[in-house]
Parts: sequence; structure tokens; C-alpha cells
Amino acid sequence: MPIIVNLDVMLARRKVASKDLAAAVGITAQNLSILKTGKAKAIRFSTLAAICRELSCQPGDVLEYAPGPEPEAEPGNGG
Repeated sequence: MPIIVNLDVMLARRKVASKDLAAAVGITAQNLSILKTGKAKAIRFSTLAAICRELSCQPGDVLEYAPGPEPEAEPGNGG
């Protein structure tokens, strides 16, 4: 996937536990884990803004674009 999620790096730099960030942002620990592992298909701007607020960072610190092949579209997902 061309988008890399560096949330685990930012959590380590700020010495913040995932469960604490999830609570502060208002999402479940499970959803934060999905985002951390790069398995999320989307993120709301409000969630990204809350993450950046809590970690005192910029969106580019959390998300990174890495050129490469696009993943194959999954059947039934309109792609």
C-alpha cells in the first residue's frame, strides 16, 4: 500500500500507550490497532486531527506516502 502509517513510531516517541491515545481521541483500542497496522481503508479528518492534537504532531508525522504498486482491487468492493 502506498500509504504508510507511522502511528506506532509517534506513540513511542511521545511515550504514549495505545489505549491512552484511543481513550483521549474517542475511538476504540481495536480501531486504533487497525489504523496502527495499516489495515484501515480510511481515516476521518476529525480522528486524524485528534491524534495530532494528542501527540503534538502533524498529519505528515503519522501518515507517509510511499510510491509503489497499488493493491489489487478486491471482488465486491466496487474496484
